[in-house]
Amino acid sequence: QVQLVESGGGLVQAGGSLRLSCAASGNIFSISVMGWYRQAPGKRREMVAVITAGGITNYADSVKGRFTISRDNAKNTAYLQMTSLNPEDTAIYYCNYNYGGNYWGQGTQVTVSS
Repeated sequence: QVQLVESGGGLVQAGGSLRLSCAASGNIFSISVMGWYRQAPGKRREMVAVITAGGITNYADSVKGRFTISRDNAKNTAYLQMTSLNPEDTAIYYCNYNYGGNYWGQGTQVTVSS
């Protein structure tokens, strides 16, 4: 089993920045893929960014150039640095861990005011 705890969400004005963190614990393998997904009200959950153990990343087109995903394998933690936020980024952001199963965190709310 893997437990994921997100932190760092909150309320920010348009143009602002936030950094999300996701701490993983339990049966952790550094060769996992970790990622961030988000779900806005009335919309489906969508991929925001993913990162492999080796640091290969992939981003949704809507966040390229604004968001940066990273991970610290020694700390079993993934991060999402978000800049130039706009109201369309408002959503619950979920951390995902994929290896030997697909695990989700409880989510952290990000609200961007105009």
